[in-house]
Amino acid sequence: MSKFTLTVTCPTTRGIVAAISSNLAEKGCNITDSSQFDDFETGNFFMRVSMVSETGIELQDLEAGFAETAKSFDMDFAFHDEGAKMKVVIMVSRFGHCLNDLLYRWRIGALPIEIVAVISNHMDYQKLVVNHDIPFHCIKVTKENKPEAEKQIMNVVEDTGAELVVLARYMQILSDEMCQKMSGRIINIHHSFLPSFKGANPYKQAFERGVKLIGATSHYVTADLDEGPIIEQDTVRVTHAQSPSDYVSLGRDVESQVLARAIHAHIHRRVFLNGNKTVVFPASPGSYASERMG
Repeated sequence: MSKFTLTVTCPTTRGIVAAISSNLAEKGCNITDSSQFDDFETGNFFMRVSMVSETGIELQDLEAGFAETAKSFDMDFAFHDEGAKMKVVIMVSRFGHCLNDLLYRWRIGALPIEIVAVISNHMDYQKLVVNHDIPFHCIKVTKENKPEAEKQIMNVVEDTGAELVVLARYMQILSDEMCQKMSGRIINIHHSFLPSFKGANPYKQAFERGVKLIGATSHYVTADLDEGPIIEQDTVRVTHAQSPSDYVSLGRDVESQVLARAIHAHIHRRVFLNGNKTVVFPASPGSYASERMG
């Protein structure tokens, strides 16, 4: 039986859930998981529904059959085939902890994505990536060639049909034009000290100030550097006994975990943009299961 996901955003009003449920039942779909949220401050309604087709209905027929219901509630909606893996481009510079973590999760099926390319402004991880049978693109970036370099990056994204770009510690600032063009489709990761400790060696700065919590933030990229809508965050405790090097190591671990969780939420259509914030629904049962253990 085919499994589908429906995502809905519309103005909040009564009768939305009943209309959606009735429509899907009429089309022979059994709802297996459902989450919804009414934001009374903005007047927006968000819903994510997982379903199983018990009659063999196709995706395009579901979409066509839902159009009238969507029109009556002024819905933005999309149906997705849960068996289709999202195409992803990963970008990295010289810190490889997030890249290595993502490659492992991808390899065991914990992140059911199709990595169509890895882009870097350095050659450090070429062998690692190629050994995973993934295309590697080294695109050098300087002040003089930045527009041309970004054009090459977008060519890779467009040629591969990538639906998501992941900045796995990619240490170059993207242009406003690219951020706007890829709005809601670029995910970044960084430490959560901002705005307190800017610039170089943030972990050393945190150590010198006696920080007790190290954190990481994953968010969608916007023209406002490191200020896009937040998808996922986490922290780890430290004490006076830790060294600056300990801070860095612990920070790398939490960065890797937070980025992976943000990607997991995005590829399973659990994240909804809500102005400068996000609505992130819980994972459906079974969506964390790996295809193999190692």
